[in-house]
Amino acid sequence: MSKLPEPRDTIVSRIDRHHEELAKLNKPRPYFGISSIGHECDRWLWLQFRWAVTQHFNGRMLRLFRRGQNEEAVVVSDLREIGMDVRETGDHQRTVYAGGFVEGNMDGVIYSGVIEAPKTIHVLEIKTHSSNSFNKLEKEGVRISKPMHYAQMQCYMRATGYQRALYVAVCKDDDRMYTERVRLDPDHADKLILRGKRLSLENRLPPPCSTDSSCLTCMGCQAFDFCYNTKKTMEVNCRTCAHATPRKDGTFYCEKWQDNIPVPYQYEGCQSHVLHPDLVPWPIDQDASDRWNAVYLIDGRPVKNGEKGYPSKTLLDGGPFDDVVGLVCKYFNGMVISWN
Repeated sequence: MSKLPEPRDTIVSRIDRHHEELAKLNKPRPYFGISSIGHECDRWLWLQFRWAVTQHFNGRMLRLFRRGQNEEAVVVSDLREIGMDVRETGDHQRTVYAGGFVEGNMDGVIYSGVIEAPKTIHVLEIKTHSSNSFNKLEKEGVRISKPMHYAQMQCYMRATGYQRALYVAVCKDDDRMYTERVRLDPDHADKLILRGKRLSLENRLPPPCSTDSSCLTCMGCQAFDFCYNTKKTMEVNCRTCAHATPRKDGTFYCEKWQDNIPVPYQYEGCQSHVLHPDLVPWPIDQDASDRWNAVYLIDGRPVKNGEKGYPSKTLLDGGPFDDVVGLVCKYFNGMVISWN
């Protein structure tokens, strides 16, 4: 008997779509995450913090992330079973503030019971790995093989005042485990935290880590299309607006409305939104622009963007740009609300 043909709408595809739909409900985090502070590319970190490039993952990857999160509870249970006093895990994770926008959430804190140093408090960091990644970790250690994980622990230790961290890795393929105690390196941690503060306050687009499109880091980056093709964000929110300025106290300030912008409002922006000039590929006409409106030259024609011009979404979608509407905006202080 021949095998029944696979349906186009399979069980797995439905599961994956379910996770993809759930992921759409998640908002980007408002802070500069300690978990990513060791990433090699300043530009990627800036684009992510400014919500200019949104990460999208397929259902399989989202299930992999869930698997890693679920593994944390299993590891914590095992550590407790062998006598470690592990606290602040799961829904009770401690949020660590390193100043300004820089913060993160620790997997847990071991207050006692680590065999090599039973009375020493350790930051707990739990990660899952593929076989290749795990083999490299065993051979080289966490600092060399996983510099972002190492950086994450350094910042957590520096911000909390703890001197040690315990890194626990699990191989997803065969359940091998690897542990490594990490010592605080104050100079390294301080440089990382200062980097996070600097990039979160930077108002201009930083240079990329590479200009070679075949660079492995670039090829696997969600900002590849932005850097090498479009040079254009597709996101309209307060953080992609030229009027918004990040401040040292961890807030965004709107120059247009002369006030701090509450985080829930940052996700939407307002009708005065003007696309940040570093997030679009078009030259700006400085003479025609004013304080609250930018005039971009799109395909050789001036297009006003802002409260007295076209909405940012219209520019990003490629129009339409109507000459009559443009004249109304110019001479009668009109505003384009939307295009139907």
